[in-house]
Amino acid sequence: MSEQVKMTAEERAEWEAFKAEKAKKAEAERRRQQREAYAQMVDEELMQAIPELLNLSGEIKTVKDTVFGNFAAIIDMKAELFGTRDGGQYSHTFTNSDSSLRLTLGVNTVDGYRDTVEDGIAMVRGYIESLATDDKTHALVAAVLRLLSRDGQGNLKASRVLQLRKMAEDSGNDRFLEGVRIIEESYQPSITRRYIRAQRRDPATGAWVNIPLGITECEAHVREATEAAV
Repeated sequence: MSEQVKMTAEERAEWEAFKAEKAKKAEAERRRQQREAYAQMVDEELMQAIPELLNLSGEIKTVKDTVFGNFAAIIDMKAELFGTRDGGQYSHTFTNSDSSLRLTLGVNTVDGYRDTVEDGIAMVRGYIESLATDDKTHALVAAVLRLLSRDGQGNLKASRVLQLRKMAEDSGNDRFLEGVRIIEESYQPSITRRYIRAQRRDPATGAWVNIPLGITECEAHVREATEAAV
């Protein structure tokens, strides 16, 4: 029968500290191994996911190019038929004969102007400021001049120029009209990206339903379709 080893309080404290340190190191090693396993899983899944997504992106671009190419002749014919060739139209919507399918092709633009815009602004500003004769008209003039304020890129907003055009026509003042005309002729928007919006009409409700063309939208579309089927 083996003799039981007795430890002093100091020895037991040292033993407990040793066990705690050993457990701490073992836990640290376990977590290190988990981090390595996590990193390896991420690497493996990325190596599979990214090529698939690159292929999907390429396929989307190919379809997008094909759709724009197929509609190029139709857009040209539309311009000839309706006289919109020089109208600066940046989106085109097409609906089939029974109004069940609809497609919009367009380009996003950023407002921009040639240097001559400054001459037009000066003319408009000069005319508007000449109207300020008292506190009441000063407030009105200030409100109108806000339409000439610039955006973050230093450009006028095209929508505000349209408001100025209406004001100029209502005023009948030649100088005001000429200034607005110069601003409009200086408009030189930059085309950024092409977009496609596809829709179909829900036969049950008659409402137009967007056909999802993005990953996020596809997920929502599948969920809605699933819920509708239940």
